[in-house]
Amino acid sequence: MESRPKPPDRTVSDPRQHESYYRGNEAYAEFLAGWDPAFYGKYTDALRPPGGRGRVLDVGCGVGQVVGALARDGVDAQGVDVSAPNIERASRVTDRCQLYDGARLPFPDRHFAAVGALNVLEHVDQPEAFLAELVRVTAPGGRVVVSSPNFRRVIGFRDYHPRMRGIRHKWENWLRLREKRREMARSPESVRFDRTPPIVKEPFEPDDDAIILTNAVELEFFLRRLGCDIEEVSCTDRRVARVLDWILNATPLRYYMFSGWVVGRRRG
Repeated sequence: MESRPKPPDRTVSDPRQHESYYRGNEAYAEFLAGWDPAFYGKYTDALRPPGGRGRVLDVGCGVGQVVGALARDGVDAQGVDVSAPNIERASRVTDRCQLYDGARLPFPDRHFAAVGALNVLEHVDQPEAFLAELVRVTAPGGRVVVSSPNFRRVIGFRDYHPRMRGIRHKWENWLRLREKRREMARSPESVRFDRTPPIVKEPFEPDDDAIILTNAVELEFFLRRLGCDIEEVSCTDRRVARVLDWILNATPLRYYMFSGWVVGRRRG
């Protein structure tokens, strides 16, 4: 995420009600509208169904860039978001985005050929339930695409969040992920995403307001538990040169760098 508009600073008193910050926030809608459309390319393609046939859903659709792009290509795409200002701006692009409560998706079970959430999970109050909802509305054989920053990165540069930055934090992240993997093996029902208080500072920097320490290790774990076969785990959430992409994602080190990009296929 290169230079983007910066919304104003604010205080969140209770991280458990973090989503309420976005519901009426016009400044955040303006912030999303300033994103480079190229940022969404990989995600848009991942949601695109084979042959353009089949319904798809973008959860946390922001101001409608992805839904609009897919709709222009003839895809039956829909979007939902908790923010009324986001949906108002999305309506200028497409009529296929709607407001929802952030808890239960307003669609029947097994309804979509592909469902995705890009850089949303780190901001939701109940991340495990959020992932379960994504899978619920995905048809058997359908694709689930989830991508969030890797706040447990061990390798990286230009680390924009304190939880990623510095040798001490990277060592702590390595130890915590090792501990998490042991917990997944010994007591999988007890695994939960770790939380962090949103950071309040001036000037605002992207993802300072995250409350969930997302990472690919746990994204993959939860999608498997929810009934998905994993098709792809990557540390790159946008298009990069093919050779570079292969180098970055050829080894298990992909779990410890940059972003957590996970694509699952719901089992029948």
